[in-house]
Amino acid sequence: MTTTLTDAPAAGAGSGGGLEPGTAGRRPVPVVRILRMELVKQFSAWRVRLLVLLCWLGPVLLVFAIDQQSTLPSDTLFGRWMHATGWAGSLVVLGVAGTWALPLITSVVAGDVFASEDRLGTWRHLIIAVRSHRRIFAAKAITSVTVIGLLVAGLAVSSVLGGLLAEGNQPLVGPDGHLLTGGDAAGKVLLAWVCVLAPTLALAAIGLLGSVALGRSPMGLLLPVIAALGMQTAQMLPLPVPVRLALPGYAFISWNGLFTDPQQLGPLLIGIGVSLVWAVVATALACLLFLRRDFTNVNNDGAGRRALTLGALPLAGVLAATVGLVAVGTGASGSGITQDKVQRSVATVFAHLYPFQQAQMRQPAVAAAQLQTTAACDKSEGLGAQAGPGNDWRCTVSWNVPGYHVTAQAIYQVDVTPTGRYIADGDGPVQVNGYFLIINGGKPTPNPLWQFDGNVDLISGH
Repeated sequence: MTTTLTDAPAAGAGSGGGLEPGTAGRRPVPVVRILRMELVKQFSAWRVRLLVLLCWLGPVLLVFAIDQQSTLPSDTLFGRWMHATGWAGSLVVLGVAGTWALPLITSVVAGDVFASEDRLGTWRHLIIAVRSHRRIFAAKAITSVTVIGLLVAGLAVSSVLGGLLAEGNQPLVGPDGHLLTGGDAAGKVLLAWVCVLAPTLALAAIGLLGSVALGRSPMGLLLPVIAALGMQTAQMLPLPVPVRLALPGYAFISWNGLFTDPQQLGPLLIGIGVSLVWAVVATALACLLFLRRDFTNVNNDGAGRRALTLGALPLAGVLAATVGLVAVGTGASGSGITQDKVQRSVATVFAHLYPFQQAQMRQPAVAAAQLQTTAACDKSEGLGAQAGPGNDWRCTVSWNVPGYHVTAQAIYQVDVTPTGRYIADGDGPVQVNGYFLIINGGKPTPNPLWQFDGNVDLISGH
């Protein structure tokens, strides 16, 4: 066994997967057999079994329990609609999963897939048995993606089931206030879950890279979580739009563009493309470091600081390149949040929600086009630049009251985040946008014009 390990570097470093010297005529083990073995190893670990249980049972119980409460998570997108439709619960889970659950899953699965061999000291046995470094890497990478896919599917199916059990297949109100039918909402909810697979793969590839480069060090296991928290922190800062969109984590946010009319697909497609680029580059770097690793040194459980530098610098180069490409391709600059965009978005949401409110209050039907809604917004009471995020936006909405030929007005305080999402809080008159309950279908629901969510498209010129 010792003699074989002494000969291994030539094959591992040179070809990365050819036959070992002294084993002529013996072919490497097929990938399918290695893959089966890796899957057995993954599902034998108690932490993976626990994740499977939590992902497939946790959301259905959580969504159903939250829906039975009188207080809803209205600070999350779609949270205020959980009493209105079953599809809102799955989207609330999706928003939370992008922040916490998916980075944690990638850490536990992909961030430990190579490091576990270092902790157990089983590399020598695995390499001698398989006789191909490339096949070992491919099997471990495919296994990680398979397990992560199973866990994400569990989150999606379980959360949808919980929402449907609680509220059923009712229409969903999008971030622009327009109603989506139950069937349309179902398709877009599933598509939103598919879209977040791209940033999840990017974090999984970072986990593979950390697991190879740092060996048994806990930093390798934590690397996807650290990367995700770093990108989330960056999204809260007043960064220029090209930098914001060039971070893989932005695809965890931009799926909300699927629920507007017209759909805001630009940021979502950029986020998916950037995430896939990061996934490919990080996986290639992990493979390169793995093939160059010296397995003859039993004290070497990772590629060391130099390899980490070689792994981190190319990713920094990818970030710089994507920032430049997004800036040139979109022509976007600054925060992407302008006075015109805020005014247009607030007026659109109000015009869509007003007929919805009138229908709930059993008032005569009215169409959004009849209202001819406009909004006049200013920031910091008109002082300073009228652009950018902040909780000091104030909008006056004007609309024509059908049948009375008069113009009515309502005031909103608007809190706009750096990502373009905002919450509009009604500030009078109380008969229009105050807090009062409407009995709808035997259940009391808050006035839909009291507080509502909206979204500003950061790269659209409109």
